[in-house]
Amino acid sequence: MTLMSMTGFARTESARGELRWFWEVKSVNGRGIDLRLRLPPGYERLEARLRRLLNERLSRGSVQASLQVQSDLSVAQARVNLAVLEQMLAVAEDLRGRIEASPPRLDGLLALKGVVELVEPRQDEAEAAACLAAMEASFDAALDALVSARAEEGARIGQVLAAQLDSMARLAADAAASPARRPEAVRERLAVSVRRLIEASDQLDPDRLHQEAVLLAAKADVQEELDRLDAHVAAARELLKAEGAVGRKLEFLAQELNRETNTLCAKAADAALSTIGLELKSLVDQFREQVQNIE
Repeated sequence: MTLMSMTGFARTESARGELRWFWEVKSVNGRGIDLRLRLPPGYERLEARLRRLLNERLSRGSVQASLQVQSDLSVAQARVNLAVLEQMLAVAEDLRGRIEASPPRLDGLLALKGVVELVEPRQDEAEAAACLAAMEASFDAALDALVSARAEEGARIGQVLAAQLDSMARLAADAAASPARRPEAVRERLAVSVRRLIEASDQLDPDRLHQEAVLLAAKADVQEELDRLDAHVAAARELLKAEGAVGRKLEFLAQELNRETNTLCAKAADAALSTIGLELKSLVDQFREQVQNIE
Protein backbone atom coordinates (compact mmCIF):
# COMPACT_ATOMS: atom_id res chain seq x y z
CA MET A 1 0.00 0.00 0.00
CA THR A 2 1.17 3.55 -0.69
CA LEU A 3 -1.07 5.46 1.69
CA MET A 4 0.49 8.47 3.42
CA SER A 5 -0.64 9.64 6.82
CA MET A 6 -0.60 13.34 7.67
CA THR A 7 0.86 12.59 11.11
CA GLY A 8 4.60 12.33 11.65
CA PHE A 9 7.69 13.63 13.45
CA ALA A 10 11.36 13.95 12.53
CA ARG A 11 14.51 15.43 14.06
CA THR A 12 17.91 15.95 12.47
CA GLU A 13 21.20 17.25 13.81
CA SER A 14 23.96 18.77 11.70
CA ALA A 15 27.10 20.86 12.11
CA ARG A 16 29.51 22.95 10.08
CA GLY A 17 32.57 24.65 11.43
CA GLU A 18 31.70 26.34 14.70
CA LEU A 19 27.93 25.93 14.27
CA ARG A 20 25.66 23.07 15.29
CA TRP A 21 21.94 23.05 14.56
CA PHE A 22 18.85 20.91 15.07
CA TRP A 23 15.69 20.66 12.99
CA GLU A 24 12.44 19.39 14.49
CA VAL A 25 9.57 18.86 12.05
CA LYS A 26 6.13 17.53 12.93
CA SER A 27 2.87 17.34 11.03
CA VAL A 28 -0.77 16.72 11.87
CA ASN A 29 -4.04 16.65 9.95
CA GLY A 30 -4.88 19.64 7.77
CA ARG A 31 -7.27 20.48 4.97
CA GLY A 32 -4.41 21.74 2.80
CA ILE A 33 -0.68 22.28 3.22
CA ASP A 34 0.36 24.75 5.89
CA LEU A 35 3.87 25.42 7.24
CA ARG A 36 4.67 27.27 10.44
CA LEU A 37 8.35 28.06 10.82
CA ARG A 38 10.25 29.06 13.94
CA LEU A 39 13.65 30.43 12.93
CA PRO A 40 16.24 32.18 15.12
CA PRO A 41 16.94 35.84 14.35
CA GLY A 42 19.21 36.18 11.35
CA TYR A 43 17.99 33.07 9.56
CA GLU A 44 14.83 34.48 7.98
CA ARG A 45 16.42 34.17 4.52
CA LEU A 46 15.84 30.41 4.73
CA GLU A 47 12.05 30.68 4.82
CA ALA A 48 11.30 30.92 1.08
CA ARG A 49 13.56 27.97 0.24
CA LEU A 50 12.14 25.84 3.05
CA ARG A 51 8.57 26.45 1.90
CA ARG A 52 9.52 25.45 -1.63
CA LEU A 53 11.06 22.19 -0.38
CA LEU A 54 7.98 21.41 1.70
CA ASN A 55 5.54 22.03 -1.16
CA GLU A 56 7.58 19.71 -3.37
CA ARG A 57 7.35 16.85 -0.87
CA LEU A 58 3.93 17.12 0.79
CA SER A 59 0.45 17.97 -0.45
CA ARG A 60 -1.58 18.03 2.78
CA GLY A 61 -0.99 18.52 6.47
CA SER A 62 -0.31 21.20 9.05
CA VAL A 63 3.47 21.25 9.49
CA GLN A 64 5.52 22.91 12.22
CA ALA A 65 9.29 23.22 11.79
CA SER A 66 11.73 24.76 14.26
CA LEU A 67 15.46 25.45 13.97
CA GLN A 68 17.79 25.61 16.97
CA VAL A 69 21.33 26.88 16.43
CA GLN A 70 24.26 26.53 18.81
CA SER A 71 27.50 28.41 18.22
CA ASP A 72 31.00 27.52 19.40
CA LEU A 73 32.37 30.81 18.09
CA SER A 74 34.38 32.88 20.59
CA VAL A 75 32.17 34.79 22.99
CA ALA A 76 31.20 38.36 22.29
CA GLN A 77 33.86 40.90 23.27
CA ALA A 78 33.29 44.15 25.14
CA ARG A 79 34.25 47.39 23.40
CA VAL A 80 34.14 50.89 24.85
CA ASN A 81 32.38 53.38 22.63
CA LEU A 82 34.76 56.30 23.08
CA ALA A 83 32.50 58.80 21.36
CA VAL A 84 29.65 58.08 23.78
CA LEU A 85 32.08 58.11 26.75
CA GLU A 86 33.42 61.53 25.79
CA GLN A 87 29.88 62.88 25.52
CA MET A 88 29.07 61.55 28.98
CA LEU A 89 32.26 63.12 30.43
CA ALA A 90 31.40 66.47 28.86
CA VAL A 91 27.89 66.34 30.34
CA ALA A 92 29.31 65.41 33.76
CA GLU A 93 31.82 68.27 33.62
CA ASP A 94 29.07 70.72 32.65
CA LEU A 95 26.90 69.58 35.54
CA ARG A 96 29.78 69.91 37.99
CA GLY A 97 30.04 73.59 37.02
CA ARG A 98 26.39 74.07 37.96
CA ILE A 99 25.95 71.85 41.01
CA GLU A 100 28.27 70.59 43.68
CA ALA A 101 29.05 66.97 42.88
CA SER A 102 31.83 64.45 43.09
CA PRO A 103 33.78 63.61 39.96
CA PRO A 104 32.27 60.68 38.01
CA ARG A 105 33.64 57.23 38.82
CA LEU A 106 34.78 54.84 36.16
CA ASP A 107 32.40 52.06 37.18
CA GLY A 108 29.49 54.50 36.99
CA LEU A 109 30.49 55.67 33.53
CA LEU A 110 30.91 52.13 32.21
CA ALA A 111 27.44 51.23 33.50
CA LEU A 112 25.80 53.92 31.36
CA LYS A 113 23.88 52.59 28.38
CA GLY A 114 25.84 52.76 25.14
CA VAL A 115 29.26 53.23 26.72
CA VAL A 116 30.15 49.55 26.64
CA GLU A 117 29.08 47.50 23.59
CA LEU A 118 29.18 43.74 23.09
CA VAL A 119 30.56 42.88 19.68
CA GLU A 120 29.63 39.46 18.29
CA PRO A 121 32.19 37.70 16.12
CA ARG A 122 31.03 37.62 12.50
CA GLN A 123 31.32 35.00 9.79
CA ASP A 124 32.50 36.07 6.37
CA GLU A 125 29.78 36.09 3.71
CA ALA A 126 31.00 32.96 1.93
CA GLU A 127 30.95 30.88 5.11
CA ALA A 128 27.56 32.27 6.12
CA ALA A 129 26.14 31.31 2.72
CA ALA A 130 27.64 27.82 3.01
CA CYS A 131 26.05 27.38 6.46
CA LEU A 132 22.63 28.41 5.14
CA ALA A 133 22.96 25.91 2.29
CA ALA A 134 23.91 23.18 4.77
CA MET A 135 20.91 24.06 6.94
CA GLU A 136 18.65 23.83 3.90
CA ALA A 137 20.09 20.40 3.09
CA SER A 138 19.54 19.17 6.64
CA PHE A 139 15.94 20.45 6.50
CA ASP A 140 15.51 18.39 3.33
CA ALA A 141 16.86 15.38 5.24
CA ALA A 142 14.35 16.07 8.03
CA LEU A 143 11.60 16.08 5.40
CA ASP A 144 12.85 12.69 4.17
CA ALA A 145 12.50 11.34 7.70
CA LEU A 146 9.08 12.96 8.08
CA VAL A 147 7.86 11.42 4.83
CA SER A 148 9.10 8.01 5.99
CA ALA A 149 7.28 8.41 9.31
CA ARG A 150 4.09 9.43 7.52
CA ALA A 151 4.42 6.45 5.16
CA GLU A 152 4.81 4.02 8.08
CA GLU A 153 1.77 5.50 9.80
CA GLY A 154 -0.12 5.42 6.50
CA ALA A 155 0.66 1.70 6.10
CA ARG A 156 -0.77 0.98 9.53
CA ILE A 157 -3.90 3.00 8.80
CA GLY A 158 -4.21 1.27 5.43
CA GLN A 159 -4.37 -2.11 7.14
CA VAL A 160 -7.13 -0.84 9.42
CA LEU A 161 -9.08 0.60 6.49
CA ALA A 162 -8.73 -2.59 4.46
CA ALA A 163 -10.08 -4.64 7.37
CA GLN A 164 -12.99 -2.25 7.77
CA LEU A 165 -13.83 -2.48 4.07
CA ASP A 166 -13.75 -6.28 4.29
CA SER A 167 -16.20 -6.12 7.19
CA MET A 168 -18.46 -3.76 5.24
CA ALA A 169 -18.48 -6.14 2.26
CA ARG A 170 -19.32 -9.06 4.54
CA LEU A 171 -22.19 -7.18 6.20
CA ALA A 172 -23.54 -6.05 2.83
CA ALA A 173 -23.49 -9.70 1.68
CA ASP A 174 -25.31 -10.69 4.89
CA ALA A 175 -27.93 -8.03 4.20
CA ALA A 176 -28.35 -9.24 0.62
CA ALA A 177 -28.86 -12.79 1.87
CA SER A 178 -31.21 -11.79 4.69
CA PRO A 179 -34.30 -14.07 4.86
CA ALA A 180 -36.41 -10.94 5.31
CA ARG A 181 -35.66 -10.00 1.69
CA ARG A 182 -36.90 -13.28 0.18
CA PRO A 183 -40.01 -12.90 -2.01
CA GLU A 184 -42.08 -15.24 0.13
CA ALA A 185 -41.17 -13.29 3.29
CA VAL A 186 -42.08 -10.00 1.62
CA ARG A 187 -45.39 -11.43 0.39
CA GLU A 188 -46.22 -12.73 3.85
CA ARG A 189 -45.56 -9.34 5.47
CA LEU A 190 -47.67 -7.59 2.87
CA ALA A 191 -50.51 -10.10 3.25
CA VAL A 192 -50.52 -9.66 7.01
CA SER A 193 -50.58 -5.88 6.69
CA VAL A 194 -53.43 -5.95 4.18
CA ARG A 195 -55.48 -8.36 6.32
CA ARG A 196 -55.10 -6.15 9.36
CA LEU A 197 -56.24 -3.08 7.47
CA ILE A 198 -59.26 -4.90 6.00
CA GLU A 199 -60.20 -6.22 9.43
CA ALA A 200 -59.91 -2.73 10.88
CA SER A 201 -62.29 -1.22 8.33
CA ASP A 202 -64.65 -2.85 5.84
CA GLN A 203 -64.74 0.35 3.77
CA LEU A 204 -61.22 -0.11 2.40
CA ASP A 205 -60.81 -1.43 -1.13
CA PRO A 206 -58.77 -4.67 -0.96
CA ASP A 207 -57.48 -4.26 -4.52
CA ARG A 208 -56.29 -0.72 -3.82
CA LEU A 209 -54.65 -1.90 -0.61
CA HIS A 210 -52.74 -4.58 -2.49
CA GLN A 211 -51.55 -2.00 -5.04
CA GLU A 212 -50.35 0.34 -2.30
CA ALA A 213 -48.66 -2.52 -0.50
CA VAL A 214 -46.76 -3.49 -3.66
CA LEU A 215 -45.57 0.13 -4.09
CA LEU A 216 -44.42 0.28 -0.49
CA ALA A 217 -42.57 -2.98 -0.90
CA ALA A 218 -40.79 -1.63 -3.97
CA LYS A 219 -39.78 1.53 -2.09
CA ALA A 220 -38.57 -0.52 0.86
CA ASP A 221 -36.32 -2.72 -1.27
CA VAL A 222 -32.64 -2.13 -0.40
CA GLN A 223 -31.02 -3.75 -3.44
CA GLU A 224 -29.95 -0.42 -4.94
CA GLU A 225 -28.33 0.62 -1.66
CA LEU A 226 -26.51 -2.70 -1.42
CA ASP A 227 -25.29 -2.39 -5.02
CA ARG A 228 -23.97 1.09 -4.34
CA LEU A 229 -22.33 -0.05 -1.11
CA ASP A 230 -20.52 -2.78 -3.03
CA ALA A 231 -19.41 -0.27 -5.66
CA HIS A 232 -18.12 2.20 -3.04
CA VAL A 233 -16.26 -0.53 -1.17
CA ALA A 234 -14.61 -1.65 -4.44
CA ALA A 235 -13.64 1.95 -5.28
CA ALA A 236 -12.16 2.46 -1.82
CA ARG A 237 -10.10 -0.70 -2.16
CA GLU A 238 -8.66 0.58 -5.44
CA LEU A 239 -7.77 3.89 -3.80
CA LEU A 240 -5.86 2.08 -1.06
CA LYS A 241 -3.57 0.77 -3.81
CA ALA A 242 -3.33 4.04 -5.78
CA GLU A 243 -0.37 6.39 -5.96
CA GLY A 244 -0.43 9.96 -4.70
CA ALA A 245 -2.70 11.81 -2.27
CA VAL A 246 -6.02 9.98 -2.07
CA GLY A 247 -7.33 11.31 1.24
CA ARG A 248 -9.94 13.63 -0.23
CA LYS A 249 -11.30 10.90 -2.52
CA LEU A 250 -11.55 8.52 0.41
CA GLU A 251 -13.38 11.20 2.40
CA PHE A 252 -15.91 11.52 -0.42
CA LEU A 253 -16.42 7.75 -0.54
CA ALA A 254 -16.86 7.71 3.23
CA GLN A 255 -19.67 10.26 2.86
CA GLU A 256 -21.32 8.14 0.18
CA LEU A 257 -21.01 4.99 2.29
CA ASN A 258 -22.62 6.85 5.15
CA ARG A 259 -25.47 8.00 2.89
CA GLU A 260 -26.25 4.48 1.65
CA THR A 261 -26.00 3.01 5.14
CA ASN A 262 -28.45 5.57 6.52
CA THR A 263 -30.92 4.74 3.75
CA LEU A 264 -30.49 1.02 4.40
CA CYS A 265 -31.30 1.53 8.08
CA ALA A 266 -34.35 3.62 7.21
CA LYS A 267 -35.68 0.96 4.82
CA ALA A 268 -34.92 -2.07 6.98
CA ALA A 269 -38.05 -4.20 7.19
CA ASP A 270 -37.10 -6.40 10.14
CA ALA A 271 -34.88 -6.51 13.22
CA ALA A 272 -32.13 -8.62 11.60
CA LEU A 273 -31.70 -6.19 8.70
CA SER A 274 -31.79 -3.25 11.11
CA THR A 275 -28.99 -4.85 13.15
CA ILE A 276 -26.87 -5.26 10.02
CA GLY A 277 -27.54 -1.65 9.07
CA LEU A 278 -26.47 -0.39 12.49
CA GLU A 279 -23.28 -2.46 12.38
CA LEU A 280 -22.55 -1.03 8.94
CA LYS A 281 -23.14 2.50 10.21
CA SER A 282 -20.71 1.96 13.09
CA LEU A 283 -18.06 0.65 10.68
CA VAL A 284 -18.55 3.55 8.29
CA ASP A 285 -18.16 6.03 11.16
CA GLN A 286 -14.87 4.37 12.15
CA PHE A 287 -13.78 4.41 8.52
CA ARG A 288 -14.51 8.14 8.24
CA GLU A 289 -12.44 8.88 11.35
CA GLN A 290 -9.44 6.98 10.04
CA VAL A 291 -9.68 8.55 6.59
CA GLN A 292 -9.28 12.00 8.17
CA ASN A 293 -5.62 11.07 8.77
CA ILE A 294 -4.82 10.25 5.13
CA GLU A 295 -2.93 12.75 2.95
